[in-house]
Amino acid sequence: MTDLPYYWRLSAFYLCYFALLGVLVPYWGLYLREDGFSAAEIGLLMAVPQLTKIGAPNLWGWLADVTGQRLRIIRTGNLLAAVLFTGVFFADGFWSMLLVLAAFSFFWNAVLAQFEVVTLNTLGRHSDRYSQVRLWGSVGFIVAVLVLGRVLDDAPVSLVPWALLALLWAIWLCTLTLPAQQAAPPRNTGGDLLAVLRRPGVVVFFLCAFLMQLSHGPYYTFYTIYLVDLGISRTLAGQLWALGVVAEVGVFLLMHKLLVRVSLVALIRVSLLLAALRWLMIGTLADSLVMLLLAQLLHAASFGSFHAAAIAWLHRTFRGGHAGQGQALYSSLGFGAGWAAGATLSGLFWDQLGGTSFLLAAAVALLAAVLAWCGLREPTRHPRDADERSATDCRGS
Repeated sequence: MTDLPYYWRLSAFYLCYFALLGVLVPYWGLYLREDGFSAAEIGLLMAVPQLTKIGAPNLWGWLADVTGQRLRIIRTGNLLAAVLFTGVFFADGFWSMLLVLAAFSFFWNAVLAQFEVVTLNTLGRHSDRYSQVRLWGSVGFIVAVLVLGRVLDDAPVSLVPWALLALLWAIWLCTLTLPAQQAAPPRNTGGDLLAVLRRPGVVVFFLCAFLMQLSHGPYYTFYTIYLVDLGISRTLAGQLWALGVVAEVGVFLLMHKLLVRVSLVALIRVSLLLAALRWLMIGTLADSLVMLLLAQLLHAASFGSFHAAAIAWLHRTFRGGHAGQGQALYSSLGFGAGWAAGATLSGLFWDQLGGTSFLLAAAVALLAAVLAWCGLREPTRHPRDADERSATDCRGS
């Protein structure tokens, strides 16, 4: 793997970026509850970073495609995110916390979708090995969730924002290690994008991405709280989170081989069905540790294989001057609108529904699977793909 261009520098970014998510997703809700926020407020505050993701990635993607200054935009966005996040230490209520999170996440959301493009461009003819770079993000998540879960069994939850701040600065330092790429010439990114969006199956793809992330709402927002309320320790809760990401790593290691043998559409359909099964197990069998373990292994499908196939599908569909905007649309409609809607709805109804929320999540994932079965289409292979090995689909896995 050391023969890949800038392998360790790219991997370090993913390691730190997803280590931050390994703190934010499992433990930020716990911190907010400790700080006195209600379930409805926690749901809304957890949704804020995803709400800003609805518009921010598209703005940054358009700006990067037009100017060609993708790496500069990544560095600036991460720097401003780190500076603005310090406001959480001074926020003294719901509205002030909401404002700080909105400001921080508007710039933080400039980072990942555009870094995906930088990574693929940097790897060049080795782009089929993307998953072997991206897996370090999963390693970062695992380390963060395990270490902090163990620490929080003894230390106060007020440690969480400090860990997030330290990781934001570490991510920014990682962006400084990459050499500036030659600026791409400004591109006309106007009407052709609409033509791409009108292709058969494109709208269905984005709808499936939205529904998949919507189904994750109870998991990302209340899973740790759900487990703790069932009597499970924070250490074990962290280990369950980590197990899911270990399964994800396994998928990333195999993805470059899997994508040569299985169509992208088939992978997306099966991933959605397995996601529905996962939420059903968590909602009905959470009193069994064995079932919780098996459900966490299905993270390999509900995130790993779905995301790998989705990024590959995007890379084939949105080419050239639309690469950044294609990634941004996926980020904003899936991880933005979908995640935000899931977090908000689960927060509003958690006190009434509790673990039953996971049954509704299963229904949403099943609906997405039906839509994918009926309307999703395999993207047309570009002639250039034949020159890069048939596994090039894994560029975004």
